[in-house]
Amino acid sequence: MPKVGDMEGDGNGWVDGPGGSKLWGRFGAAGLFLRAGDRVLLQHRAMWTAQGGTWGLPGGARDSHETVAETALRETVEECAIDTSLVAVDGALVTAGPFESGWSYTTVLARTRSGAPIPVVANEESAELRWVPVGEIRELPLHPGFAASLDTLLGHTKPHD
Repeated sequence: MPKVGDMEGDGNGWVDGPGGSKLWGRFGAAGLFLRAGDRVLLQHRAMWTAQGGTWGLPGGARDSHETVAETALRETVEECAIDTSLVAVDGALVTAGPFESGWSYTTVLARTRSGAPIPVVANEESAELRWVPVGEIRELPLHPGFAASLDTLLGHTKPHD
């Protein structure tokens, strides 16, 4: 039986999506919708990434042994260097799929425990990280998947959840 350490990164890879599209994450993907009061942590995706140059949530491929919350937190640590002890997870929503291949994208809803933005440090996958006021999110060029799910996400979260 494989050990968890042997399965780390086993989710990396492309799967077939609708209409011949390619989707990242052999076991699906997850991202973190992290609120701090009326602000949301957004990632300006580096140009070399899928949908580069757009703004979205930190996230990525789910490994076979992970829950969606574990994936979203791990990816946000990798991409933003957050301290997970400062974050409270409130729930999760499937915001894309599941498609015929079984792939889905789950957005994990979370908040900072203090209600204030926490420190972040971008890795090479990010051109920039920013705590964006909810009312200004749509002013940015958004990742298409994030843009499509934004109303649903905002309907499930409140600044003081």
